[in-house]
Amino acid sequence: MRMIGQLDGEAKARTFSDYLYVQGIENQIEADKGNSWAVWIHAEEELERARSLLAQFLEKPTDPKFGSSASAANELREKKKQEQAAYEKRVKERRQLFKPMAAYGFGPVTFALIFISVAVFIFTYTQGSRMLDMLRISQVDIGNANDISLWRGLLERLSLFSQVLPEVRHGEVWRLITPIFVHFSFLHIFFNMLWLRDLGSMIEGRQSSLFLLIFVVAVAAVSNVAEYFVLGGGGFGGMSGVVYGLLGYAWIRGRLDPGSGLYLTNYTVWMMIIWFFVCLIGIMGPVANTCHAAGLLMGMAWGFLASLRRR
Repeated sequence: MRMIGQLDGEAKARTFSDYLYVQGIENQIEADKGNSWAVWIHAEEELERARSLLAQFLEKPTDPKFGSSASAANELREKKKQEQAAYEKRVKERRQLFKPMAAYGFGPVTFALIFISVAVFIFTYTQGSRMLDMLRISQVDIGNANDISLWRGLLERLSLFSQVLPEVRHGEVWRLITPIFVHFSFLHIFFNMLWLRDLGSMIEGRQSSLFLLIFVVAVAAVSNVAEYFVLGGGGFGGMSGVVYGLLGYAWIRGRLDPGSGLYLTNYTVWMMIIWFFVCLIGIMGPVANTCHAAGLLMGMAWGFLASLRRR
């Protein structure tokens, strides 16, 4: 919420609050120092319009258009109350099914990502590699990073950009995203899904399902392309790049913008960072470390920029 200004006296504050509500701007008023009342609005995108209406009210508070809003506001509130009661009755069973599974609820996008990942894992485990070939970012290798120096290899691959990702360049753009649904062992998918459930549910519950969907698609595409260029081929998969992106976003956004409602304990952050370096030094075998790094950095940058905008 954002405070747009203060008014002298409760009567004026309630009159203006009713007017804002009739204009479709959710708000609330609070007693401040002395006889002053603060006016808060709920939606960030309504900030400028609400300030403009406040300026009009301060200029001419006796205008009939402001005084006639009380009855209309009461009717709207009663109607909304009835609609909310009907909605809660319709979704009662759904809430009972999903709400207990995570502290922030189990959002539809988080649930869909987990469902698809598990379905792909079961299908590929039972049907072989044909499904994997369709979901990998590319079936064309562009050189092994172990055979040449990393930076020289990257430069050579960038110079041959017109020859890489041939499937994507010919319209199979889903390959930029679908490697996140590929997992190679039970433990691989189990831990990824646990982290996705917690982090995805928190961000989806505090932001929106649309935001989480856009975030996952963007981080998946960037981290998958980065891993492809470093690895030199499409033999990788997993949700961990997205998971590290969610971690980086929630970590930085929560630290810089506490009002976002996002919060991670120091224990959680340190555990994920330690695991990042454990994978990086090779103890766990072949791991898509570039996906981890790209996802984490992108999530942190996104969280930082989002906190700047809010502040």
